Amino acid sequence: MRLAIQLLLWVVIIFLAYLTFNAVYEPIQFNKVKEKRYAKVVENLKHIRKAELAHKEIIGKFEDDFDKLVGFIDTAEFAITERRDTTVLDEEYKKQYGVDEYIEKVIVDTLGFVPVKDSLFQGNRKIYENMIQVPIDEVDAKFDLQAGTVRKGNSDIPVFRARVPKSVVLQGLSKDLILQQNEVQSVDDINGRYIYVGSMEEVNTKGNWPTQYGDE
Repeated sequence: MRLAIQLLLWVVIIFLAYLTFNAVYEPIQFNKVKEKRYAKVVENLKHIRKAELAHKEIIGKFEDDFDKLVGFIDTAEFAITERRDTTVLDEEYKKQYGVDEYIEKVIVDTLGFVPVKDSLFQGNRKIYENMIQVPIDEVDAKFDLQAGTVRKGNSDIPVFRARVPKSVVLQGLSKDLILQQNEVQSVDDINGRYIYVGSMEEVNTKGNWPTQYGDE
């Protein structure tokens, strides 16, 4: 009887030791995988932002149709310009007052053009063609891409947002730890339920990731 009790106690001790070990080990492994996945997701969001900002600079608005955005990158060009100050005679002033009056002007000369795909993506189509995909092997999903305008004073200002839920990025990991990630509020982590860049509520092209994942 004593032997049976001792064996039972050893089973209980081993089980409790396993629970204690797992309680420490699982979050550590979760965080390692999480950080690797987050870094890949942030990289693609940065690519999307670069493409959207180029579209805004050349076309004047952001694009919510990803196929059109890729087509834009395939064909669009940045103008290479040079600004120079000059002084010119104000003809209207001379006609009205009969004296010479000079005004300063800034003249912008176009020196040439460079393809957007070469300037932003080194001509590698694979980068921008696949940037809408959530870049995790275990995950088959795309970023949600939106574009529109917000009213500021008397003007409609273009805005965009690309995002993906953390629960999608962290598929296959502990559900309890994923739920904890949705509640994170820390300067060293990505807060909230989504990883995103841009905003549909305000004029903002930043991402919600901390500095450890690179520039905003």
